Amino acid sequence: MTKAVLFSLFVFSCAPLAVQAQTSTQQPPARGATPSAAAAKIPTPGEFPTYKPPHTGDGKPDFNGIWQSFVTADIDIQDHDAQAGPHPDIMGAYGAWPGGQGIVEGGEIPYKPEALAKKKANSEKRMVINITSDDRRHDTGDPELKCYRPGLPRANYMPFPFQIIQSTDNIMMVYEFEHTLRTIFMKENDKEAPKDPPADSWMGWSHGRFEGDTLVIDTTGFVPYTWFDRAGDFHSDALHVIERYTLASPYHIMYEATIEDPNVYTRPWKVSFPLYRRMEKNVQLVDFDCVEFVEKMLYGPYYKNPGK
Repeated sequence: MTKAVLFSLFVFSCAPLAVQAQTSTQQPPARGATPSAAAAKIPTPGEFPTYKPPHTGDGKPDFNGIWQSFVTADIDIQDHDAQAGPHPDIMGAYGAWPGGQGIVEGGEIPYKPEALAKKKANSEKRMVINITSDDRRHDTGDPELKCYRPGLPRANYMPFPFQIIQSTDNIMMVYEFEHTLRTIFMKENDKEAPKDPPADSWMGWSHGRFEGDTLVIDTTGFVPYTWFDRAGDFHSDALHVIERYTLASPYHIMYEATIEDPNVYTRPWKVSFPLYRRMEKNVQLVDFDCVEFVEKMLYGPYYKNPGK
């Protein structure tokens, strides 16, 4: 009998023992027994042990760092299958979009009937571009496709990292996508910041406060043009977003956002997902200035190639 056959028989005979050993470490301990160290280390998805985060010099939880989500909600914030994406005839798998689980708590967005019809129309026309000089240019086409700022909460689940820069007075959030920037005026230090938005904007007007170790950000003053995903989920200029950031470990933030818009939805609803700290050596945001990638698409016959 050859050595290869003997080795195969040995591995095959030991497999049940390995499975039994692995299974025994994953079984809950008997009542009254102390869990083994190995079993205690097995994480439960969606649950974190009690964690006391580090604090800054002024006693606030320290959110400084570069963070990124790993959900596929930028494609669709609800459950979705993998799909070919645009132009599969020339893009193949390069242009395909992965399937994923939704981030909407309860699974459904409580649209008013007329708003649900608009969401479906948005989805059908997400690749349609209007070349106009007025607001009709926002009637069709996903704003991400056209390189507009993503709005909230979409900026936090796009497939790009963002950096939180925390000071005693304000918190800045810098997003890799399209140089997007947010300033969060902290309640105890924002006496000079207007309470009401000076003008509507793509990222809104944000005020923050701490509730224990949770950062709470209240944002209004949005333009009505941003979408929540490529599936056409949308809002009006009455959008109100309340975000909650809670450090769950040295490497995770549990994020949730409550979304209110009485013009579009029958009630408030919520999304939630974890953010992960980027841990590569010398990690930093890199440039993703997408304007140059979309000019020809947006301006068509008016576009002039700067290289010619």
